[in-house]
Amino acid sequence: MIKKELNNDILAGHLASIQEDGRHIFILNKSNIRCTIVNGSTMLNQMRANHELNYVDSYVLGEAYLAGALLCSTLKGEDRIQLTIECGGPIGGVYIEAGASGWVRGYLKNHGEESQTEGVIDTNPLYGPGFLSLTKLLEDNKTPFSGQVMLQYGILEKDLQVYFTESEQTPSLFRLSIAYDKDQNIIGAGGIFFQVLPGSEENALSALDEMKLPSLAQYLAKGGTIEDYVSENFEKEAIHLATTPLAFTCSCERDNFASYLSRLPRKEKDEILANGPFPLELVCFNCNSKYEFEKEELIKLLK
Repeated sequence: MIKKELNNDILAGHLASIQEDGRHIFILNKSNIRCTIVNGSTMLNQMRANHELNYVDSYVLGEAYLAGALLCSTLKGEDRIQLTIECGGPIGGVYIEAGASGWVRGYLKNHGEESQTEGVIDTNPLYGPGFLSLTKLLEDNKTPFSGQVMLQYGILEKDLQVYFTESEQTPSLFRLSIAYDKDQNIIGAGGIFFQVLPGSEENALSALDEMKLPSLAQYLAKGGTIEDYVSENFEKEAIHLATTPLAFTCSCERDNFASYLSRLPRKEKDEILANGPFPLELVCFNCNSKYEFEKEELIKLLK
Protein backbone atom coordinates (compact mmCIF):
# COMPACT_ATOMS: atom_id res chain seq x y z
CA MET A 1 0.00 0.00 0.00
CA ILE A 2 1.19 3.50 -0.84
CA LYS A 3 0.09 6.00 1.81
CA LYS A 4 -0.50 9.53 0.57
CA GLU A 5 0.58 12.52 2.62
CA LEU A 6 -2.13 14.53 4.36
CA ASN A 7 -0.58 17.79 3.07
CA ASN A 8 -2.07 19.75 5.96
CA ASP A 9 0.36 20.50 8.79
CA ILE A 10 -2.33 21.97 11.04
CA LEU A 11 -4.53 18.88 10.67
CA ALA A 12 -1.55 16.55 11.17
CA GLY A 13 -0.65 18.42 14.35
CA HIS A 14 -4.21 18.16 15.61
CA LEU A 15 -4.34 14.41 14.98
CA ALA A 16 -1.05 13.97 16.83
CA SER A 17 -2.46 15.85 19.84
CA ILE A 18 -5.60 13.73 20.38
CA GLN A 19 -6.00 10.14 21.52
CA GLU A 20 -4.50 7.73 18.99
CA ASP A 21 -6.75 5.45 16.99
CA GLY A 22 -7.83 2.24 18.65
CA ARG A 23 -10.66 -0.16 19.44
CA HIS A 24 -11.73 -0.51 23.08
CA ILE A 25 -14.03 -3.18 24.51
CA PHE A 26 -16.01 -2.70 27.75
CA ILE A 27 -18.61 -4.58 29.75
CA LEU A 28 -21.49 -2.36 30.97
CA ASN A 29 -24.69 -2.64 32.96
CA LYS A 30 -23.49 -5.24 35.47
CA SER A 31 -22.14 -7.52 32.73
CA ASN A 32 -25.29 -7.32 30.59
CA ILE A 33 -23.93 -5.21 27.71
CA ARG A 34 -20.81 -5.60 25.60
CA CYS A 35 -19.69 -2.17 24.38
CA THR A 36 -17.11 -1.67 21.63
CA ILE A 37 -15.90 1.88 20.98
CA VAL A 38 -13.46 2.99 18.30
CA ASN A 39 -11.50 6.14 17.65
CA GLY A 40 -10.81 6.29 13.92
CA SER A 41 -9.82 9.94 13.45
CA THR A 42 -6.44 9.31 11.82
CA MET A 43 -7.76 6.26 9.95
CA LEU A 44 -10.43 8.32 8.21
CA ASN A 45 -8.02 11.10 7.30
CA GLN A 46 -5.67 8.58 5.69
CA MET A 47 -8.65 6.97 3.92
CA ARG A 48 -9.75 10.36 2.61
CA ALA A 49 -6.26 11.28 1.40
CA ASN A 50 -5.71 7.97 -0.39
CA HIS A 51 -9.12 7.86 -2.06
CA GLU A 52 -9.13 11.64 -2.77
CA LEU A 53 -12.62 12.10 -1.36
CA ASN A 54 -14.77 15.20 -1.08
CA TYR A 55 -16.76 16.16 2.01
CA VAL A 56 -19.81 13.99 1.31
CA ASP A 57 -17.96 10.91 0.07
CA SER A 58 -15.58 11.01 3.03
CA TYR A 59 -18.60 10.95 5.34
CA VAL A 60 -20.29 7.99 3.63
CA LEU A 61 -17.15 5.88 3.31
CA GLY A 62 -15.92 7.04 6.72
CA GLU A 63 -19.04 5.72 8.43
CA ALA A 64 -18.52 2.36 6.72
CA TYR A 65 -14.88 2.24 7.88
CA LEU A 66 -15.98 2.90 11.47
CA ALA A 67 -18.63 0.19 11.15
CA GLY A 68 -16.05 -2.27 9.81
CA ALA A 69 -13.74 -1.52 12.73
CA LEU A 70 -16.61 -2.18 15.16
CA LEU A 71 -17.94 -5.31 13.46
CA CYS A 72 -14.66 -7.22 13.52
CA SER A 73 -14.34 -6.72 17.30
CA THR A 74 -16.09 -10.06 17.84
CA LEU A 75 -13.52 -11.91 15.72
CA LYS A 76 -10.05 -13.25 16.55
CA GLY A 77 -6.76 -14.19 14.94
CA GLU A 78 -6.82 -13.85 11.16
CA ASP A 79 -10.64 -13.67 10.99
CA ARG A 80 -12.11 -10.88 8.90
CA ILE A 81 -15.46 -9.44 7.84
CA GLN A 82 -16.76 -7.98 4.60
CA LEU A 83 -19.44 -5.30 4.73
CA THR A 84 -21.10 -4.72 1.37
CA ILE A 85 -23.87 -2.32 0.37
CA GLU A 86 -25.25 -2.67 -3.15
CA CYS A 87 -27.55 0.24 -3.89
CA GLY A 88 -29.23 2.27 -6.60
CA GLY A 89 -28.27 5.73 -5.38
CA PRO A 90 -25.43 7.93 -6.71
CA ILE A 91 -22.70 6.17 -4.71
CA GLY A 92 -23.57 2.82 -6.32
CA GLY A 93 -22.24 0.76 -3.44
CA VAL A 94 -19.82 0.49 -0.52
CA TYR A 95 -17.30 -2.32 -0.04
CA ILE A 96 -15.41 -2.72 3.25
CA GLU A 97 -13.11 -5.41 4.58
CA ALA A 98 -11.77 -5.42 8.16
CA GLY A 99 -9.66 -7.79 10.22
CA ALA A 100 -9.72 -8.83 13.85
CA SER A 101 -6.24 -7.38 14.34
CA GLY A 102 -7.51 -3.86 13.59
CA TRP A 103 -6.98 -3.17 9.89
CA VAL A 104 -9.68 -1.69 7.65
CA ARG A 105 -9.78 -1.04 3.91
CA GLY A 106 -12.45 -0.47 1.25
CA TYR A 107 -13.96 1.90 -1.28
CA LEU A 108 -17.02 3.59 -2.76
CA LYS A 109 -18.18 2.29 -6.13
CA ASN A 110 -18.85 5.83 -7.39
CA HIS A 111 -17.50 9.15 -6.21
CA GLY A 112 -20.60 11.36 -6.27
CA GLU A 113 -20.98 15.05 -6.84
CA GLU A 114 -20.78 17.17 -3.71
CA SER A 115 -24.48 18.03 -3.50
CA GLN A 116 -24.31 18.71 0.25
CA THR A 117 -21.66 21.13 1.40
CA GLU A 118 -22.22 21.59 5.14
CA GLY A 119 -24.19 20.45 8.16
CA VAL A 120 -25.62 17.00 8.81
CA ILE A 121 -25.39 14.82 5.71
CA ASP A 122 -28.54 12.99 4.60
CA THR A 123 -27.26 9.61 3.41
CA ASN A 124 -30.66 8.18 2.41
CA PRO A 125 -30.74 9.68 -1.11
CA LEU A 126 -27.07 8.79 -1.57
CA TYR A 127 -27.77 5.09 -0.95
CA GLY A 128 -31.20 4.82 -2.52
CA PRO A 129 -32.81 1.35 -2.57
CA GLY A 130 -30.48 -1.55 -1.95
CA PHE A 131 -29.18 -4.35 0.23
CA LEU A 132 -26.70 -4.61 3.09
CA SER A 133 -24.66 -7.82 3.35
CA LEU A 134 -22.24 -8.95 6.02
CA THR A 135 -19.86 -11.87 5.51
CA LYS A 136 -17.62 -13.38 8.18
CA LEU A 137 -14.54 -15.23 6.94
CA LEU A 138 -13.26 -17.24 9.88
CA GLU A 139 -9.76 -18.68 9.93
CA ASP A 140 -10.92 -22.07 11.25
CA ASN A 141 -14.00 -22.37 9.05
CA LYS A 142 -13.77 -22.97 5.31
CA THR A 143 -17.37 -21.88 4.74
CA PRO A 144 -18.06 -18.13 5.11
CA PHE A 145 -21.10 -17.04 7.10
CA SER A 146 -23.15 -14.45 5.22
CA GLY A 147 -26.40 -12.60 5.81
CA GLN A 148 -28.32 -9.91 3.96
CA VAL A 149 -31.10 -7.41 4.63
CA MET A 150 -32.83 -4.77 2.54
CA LEU A 151 -31.91 -1.18 3.32
CA GLN A 152 -34.76 0.31 5.33
CA TYR A 153 -33.41 3.67 6.44
CA GLY A 154 -30.45 4.59 4.23
CA ILE A 155 -28.70 5.37 7.53
CA LEU A 156 -25.88 2.92 8.17
CA GLU A 157 -26.13 2.68 11.95
CA LYS A 158 -29.87 1.98 11.77
CA ASP A 159 -29.62 -0.52 8.94
CA LEU A 160 -26.89 -2.39 10.83
CA GLN A 161 -29.27 -2.67 13.78
CA VAL A 162 -31.88 -4.15 11.45
CA TYR A 163 -29.31 -6.63 10.16
CA PHE A 164 -28.38 -7.89 13.64
CA THR A 165 -32.02 -8.16 14.67
CA GLU A 166 -33.13 -10.04 11.56
CA SER A 167 -30.06 -12.06 10.53
CA GLU A 168 -28.32 -12.80 13.83
CA GLN A 169 -31.19 -12.37 16.32
CA THR A 170 -28.88 -10.29 18.52
CA PRO A 171 -30.29 -6.98 19.81
CA SER A 172 -27.65 -4.36 19.00
CA LEU A 173 -27.17 -0.60 18.79
CA PHE A 174 -24.72 1.42 16.71
CA ARG A 175 -23.62 5.05 16.95
CA LEU A 176 -21.37 6.47 14.22
CA SER A 177 -20.09 10.05 14.22
CA ILE A 178 -17.64 12.15 12.21
CA ALA A 179 -16.74 15.75 13.11
CA TYR A 180 -15.52 18.36 10.62
CA ASP A 181 -14.04 21.81 11.15
CA LYS A 182 -15.06 24.93 9.22
CA ASP A 183 -12.69 23.94 6.40
CA GLN A 184 -14.30 20.47 6.12
CA ASN A 185 -11.30 18.66 7.60
CA ILE A 186 -12.08 15.53 9.63
CA ILE A 187 -11.04 16.44 13.17
CA GLY A 188 -12.63 13.51 15.01
CA ALA A 189 -14.31 10.20 14.21
CA GLY A 190 -15.70 7.47 16.41
CA GLY A 191 -18.20 4.64 16.64
CA ILE A 192 -20.00 2.64 19.33
CA PHE A 193 -21.40 -0.89 19.13
CA PHE A 194 -23.65 -2.16 21.96
CA GLN A 195 -24.57 -5.84 22.12
CA VAL A 196 -26.78 -7.67 24.61
CA LEU A 197 -24.94 -10.61 26.18
CA PRO A 198 -26.58 -14.03 26.62
CA GLY A 199 -28.85 -14.20 29.63
CA SER A 200 -29.54 -10.47 29.71
CA GLU A 201 -33.01 -8.98 29.91
CA GLU A 202 -34.69 -8.25 26.58
CA ASN A 203 -34.98 -4.54 27.33
CA ALA A 204 -31.34 -4.15 28.40
CA LEU A 205 -30.67 -1.83 25.44
CA SER A 206 -33.75 0.34 25.87
CA ALA A 207 -32.16 2.84 28.23
CA LEU A 208 -29.07 3.17 26.01
CA ASP A 209 -31.23 3.62 22.92
CA GLU A 210 -33.12 6.47 24.56
CA MET A 211 -29.99 8.26 25.78
CA LYS A 212 -29.01 11.43 23.97
CA LEU A 213 -25.31 10.71 23.91
CA PRO A 214 -22.93 13.58 23.11
CA SER A 215 -21.09 13.24 19.82
CA LEU A 216 -18.16 10.89 20.30
CA ALA A 217 -16.38 12.47 17.33
CA GLN A 218 -16.61 15.96 18.85
CA TYR A 219 -15.51 14.61 22.22
CA LEU A 220 -12.40 13.02 20.69
CA ALA A 221 -11.72 16.12 18.58
CA LYS A 222 -11.56 18.21 21.77
CA GLY A 223 -8.93 15.93 23.27
CA GLY A 224 -11.17 13.57 25.26
CA THR A 225 -10.39 9.89 25.62
CA ILE A 226 -12.65 6.91 25.10
CA GLU A 227 -12.11 5.80 28.71
CA ASP A 228 -13.35 9.18 29.99
CA TYR A 229 -16.29 9.12 27.57
CA VAL A 230 -17.43 5.78 28.98
CA SER A 231 -16.97 6.94 32.56
CA GLU A 232 -18.88 10.19 32.02
CA ASN A 233 -21.77 8.80 29.97
CA PHE A 234 -22.32 5.22 31.11
CA GLU A 235 -20.85 4.05 34.41
CA LYS A 236 -17.62 4.51 36.30
CA GLU A 237 -17.56 0.80 37.11
CA ALA A 238 -17.40 -0.27 33.46
CA ILE A 239 -14.97 -3.13 32.92
CA HIS A 240 -12.32 -2.35 30.27
CA LEU A 241 -11.49 -5.68 28.63
CA ALA A 242 -9.11 -4.89 25.79
CA THR A 243 -7.61 -2.31 23.44
CA THR A 244 -6.56 -3.02 19.85
CA PRO A 245 -4.71 -0.68 17.44
CA LEU A 246 -6.72 0.53 14.46
CA ALA A 247 -5.56 1.68 11.03
CA PHE A 248 -6.41 2.02 7.34
CA THR A 249 -4.16 -0.68 5.89
CA CYS A 250 -4.15 -2.65 2.66
CA SER A 251 -2.12 -5.74 1.83
CA CYS A 252 -1.57 -4.77 -1.81
CA GLU A 253 2.04 -4.66 -3.07
CA ARG A 254 3.70 -3.85 -6.35
CA ASP A 255 5.00 -7.42 -6.59
CA ASN A 256 1.42 -8.74 -6.41
CA PHE A 257 0.43 -6.68 -9.43
CA ALA A 258 3.55 -7.76 -11.29
CA SER A 259 2.65 -11.39 -10.61
CA TYR A 260 -0.88 -10.71 -11.89
CA LEU A 261 0.48 -9.27 -15.14
CA SER A 262 2.80 -12.24 -15.66
CA ARG A 263 -0.16 -14.65 -15.45
CA LEU A 264 -2.33 -12.91 -18.07
CA PRO A 265 -3.33 -14.89 -21.18
CA ARG A 266 -0.88 -14.63 -24.07
CA LYS A 267 -3.31 -12.59 -26.18
CA GLU A 268 -3.70 -9.93 -23.48
CA LYS A 269 0.04 -9.75 -22.93
CA ASP A 270 0.65 -9.18 -26.65
CA GLU A 271 -2.03 -6.49 -26.76
CA ILE A 272 -0.45 -4.61 -23.84
CA LEU A 273 3.02 -4.77 -25.42
CA ALA A 274 1.65 -3.60 -28.76
CA ASN A 275 -0.70 -0.85 -27.63
CA GLY A 276 0.33 0.16 -24.11
CA PRO A 277 -0.34 2.59 -22.56
CA PHE A 278 3.17 3.21 -21.25
CA PRO A 279 3.68 3.42 -18.39
CA LEU A 280 0.89 0.97 -17.56
CA GLU A 281 -0.89 2.00 -14.35
CA LEU A 282 -2.70 -0.50 -12.13
CA VAL A 283 -4.83 0.72 -9.24
CA CYS A 284 -5.90 -1.08 -6.07
CA PHE A 285 -9.61 -0.51 -5.50
CA ASN A 286 -9.35 -0.94 -1.72
CA CYS A 287 -6.77 1.77 -1.06
CA ASN A 288 -6.36 3.62 -4.39
CA SER A 289 -2.63 2.91 -4.50
CA LYS A 290 -1.29 3.31 -8.03
CA TYR A 291 1.49 1.11 -9.38
CA GLU A 292 3.22 2.04 -12.66
CA PHE A 293 5.10 -0.32 -14.98
CA GLU A 294 7.40 1.11 -17.65
CA LYS A 295 7.66 -0.50 -21.10
CA GLU A 296 11.07 -2.06 -20.43
CA GLU A 297 9.80 -3.77 -17.28
CA LEU A 298 6.63 -4.93 -19.05
CA ILE A 299 8.67 -6.57 -21.80
CA LYS A 300 10.51 -8.63 -19.15
CA LEU A 301 7.29 -9.48 -17.29
CA LEU A 302 5.13 -10.34 -20.28
CA LYS A 303 7.67 -12.06 -22.51
